[in-house]
Amino acid sequence: MNNVSPRSIYIHIPFCSHKCHYCDFTAYVVGGQPVDEYLDALEREMAWTVAEIPPEEIETIFIGGGTPTVLDVKQMERLLTAIRRYFPFWSDEIEYTIEANPGTTEKEKLEVMLAGGINRISFGAQTFRPDLLANIGRVHSVSDIGRSVETARAVGIHNISLDLMFGLPKQTVADMEEAIREGVALAPEHFSVYSLKVEEGTVFHAKLLQGKLPLPSEEDELMMYQLTRERLQAAGYSQYEISNFARPGKESKHNSTYWKNNPYYGLGAGAHGYARGVRHVNVKGVGEYIRRCEKGRPIAETLDVTRMEAMENEMILGLRLEEGVHEGRFRERFDVALAVVFGDVLATLEKKDLLQKEMGRWSLTEKGLLFGNDVFSAFLGEGVDHVVGR
Repeated sequence: MNNVSPRSIYIHIPFCSHKCHYCDFTAYVVGGQPVDEYLDALEREMAWTVAEIPPEEIETIFIGGGTPTVLDVKQMERLLTAIRRYFPFWSDEIEYTIEANPGTTEKEKLEVMLAGGINRISFGAQTFRPDLLANIGRVHSVSDIGRSVETARAVGIHNISLDLMFGLPKQTVADMEEAIREGVALAPEHFSVYSLKVEEGTVFHAKLLQGKLPLPSEEDELMMYQLTRERLQAAGYSQYEISNFARPGKESKHNSTYWKNNPYYGLGAGAHGYARGVRHVNVKGVGEYIRRCEKGRPIAETLDVTRMEAMENEMILGLRLEEGVHEGRFRERFDVALAVVFGDVLATLEKKDLLQKEMGRWSLTEKGLLFGNDVFSAFLGEGVDHVVGR
């Protein structure tokens, strides 16, 4: 696997119209930013990258941010043209996704996106209650959500994903139920539903330290998650990953690249990548990114992934999926039986009713789904290293 070129690409556009109160991503308010110079640098990074790691057939592309759709029409066209120039070999079944905030996808821009190959949009709806949108720093309206989905479909982009959040300040279980109902009414092909995590350096973290962040109770947050699972599955969406639900055949191929521990190109300021056994993260600052791309790849840090670390990642990421971890795939990848490496951990978690085994496949139980972090952390440093080597 280490010698295989990635078949997936992540491209980061670090600009947005307004930074949300929970956001700790590499993102900067677009006003006054050198956007065109950034796109110049991004093209240079593409050139440096493909010279070092030549691409083969590309199966998924994901443009994230920030808010990539803050690019104007000409900038969007330029970006998509550059991607095709440096990564020309596309699978006939490519999944090509862009993140978008509702209200930032006017018809002309959507037409350029479609012509450039994009066939999937992930809209950050987050909630359908206007005051909650304002409280978390979102600048779109509730009506923008439906209008944006409708316009995308009218242009010809029919694979739509909606992001929803729960555990927001002042959010109730009834609010979450309403958000699911409103979301389902738009009939997207996919939902990503995440709980709020208060990260350091965000507006919400500062409010939390001040005692001014009225979060729901743990019990209510759990009820929101269980309600989400029940309502979406009743509406025909299968839960194929801890936080993701899809209609049959509409699971996110790109995100599955991460969960299946497969390599991917990572391009743009603050982007992460994984290729040929090495993980890397790019420099975050826009100015520094532009300067670094003049002389080479703008990498801030690299990490050689050891065999044991790769096996730990295989378990931690793979168990997020409903299909879990297959013993045969593990042996094929690492030339050792799963039970040899993690037998004691698996037995302990199975005894606690957190993991289950069926037909050579290990997956989370219902209880394990609710205590996923406990399951994942159990694999860290617990492999039989004297058998397989670090």
